[in-house]
Amino acid sequence: MSRRLFHFVAIVPFLFLCSNTQAQRTPHPASIPLQINGQVRYAQGGRPAELVLVRLESFGGGIAGEFTTDRNGRFTFTGLASDLYIVSVRVAGFKEAQQQVDLRTQLTDYLQLQLVSDTRVSDSSPTKRTGVVDANVPSKALAEFERGRDAILQAKNPDEGIMHLENAVKIYPKYLAALLLLGTAYMDQQHWDKAETTLRQVLALEPKTTAAHFALGELYLGRKKYSESENELLAGIKLDPNSVRGHLTLGRLYYEMGDITKAGPQVGTALQLDLKLAQGHLLAGNIWLRARQPDNALVEFEEYLRLEPNGEFSEQAREAVQRLKQALAKH
Repeated sequence: MSRRLFHFVAIVPFLFLCSNTQAQRTPHPASIPLQINGQVRYAQGGRPAELVLVRLESFGGGIAGEFTTDRNGRFTFTGLASDLYIVSVRVAGFKEAQQQVDLRTQLTDYLQLQLVSDTRVSDSSPTKRTGVVDANVPSKALAEFERGRDAILQAKNPDEGIMHLENAVKIYPKYLAALLLLGTAYMDQQHWDKAETTLRQVLALEPKTTAAHFALGELYLGRKKYSESENELLAGIKLDPNSVRGHLTLGRLYYEMGDITKAGPQVGTALQLDLKLAQGHLLAGNIWLRARQPDNALVEFEEYLRLEPNGEFSEQAREAVQRLKQALAKH
């Protein structure tokens, strides 16, 4: 793998855009879906840890997914790329549980994570909890949440999923995990007002929910409410400085606003965190074009096509590559 350091000369002083010019070794067919399954248990007594937030990160630091464990402490991440991953669980009063998974040489992995009590930290205060854990969730609300989550994430049936999540919230209005998933489901269905209201409920319950800040930032960006979008994205990045999602979306916001001096560093940070971020390379190429740096734009568009040859914008990227090569050949 080689990395190249680009500069926006005087326009963007310190933008780092890295290219992975060597294809990653993938011993298994890329078309086969990769997944990580597992279970979280408490070390003392061995009971399942339900409603605990499990985070999946690529080895480079980008967040690849989050999953709230079910009543049996189980979690699953599907549709993954061939890569190195870190699976971690953080709950106040317990030591962080973490395992590495290499999906470059295997199709799936099953993990057993144990939460060991940390005697140095008191978990008597519920405000100190970092995991999505709420012992007050009624069993009926939990059942509705699990049905809704499975309908959305596994069955790909958003309407049914929304119905179950709405039921869960009716039973228990302070159900943070259900509200968060419901808000993003509303966004996917373009129910913007409902999504905004629901995500605001999440932040009213827990102001440090980074996913809610980022979701609102994306919602406002889509509705051209740039100031509100920037506020939410910056709030999320302050809570999670290594969020690929946050930096990329903020870069897209600044790009839409026409401010490439701010867009460049944000996209560069996202690419530092995740070299395989196809959308990041695509946006970087557009930024380079606007900065009148066609040679660097060409590199980024080609990298996007290498990562997503059949992506949503692959045809436009191929046309851009062809035009850029023709233009550069004349000089």
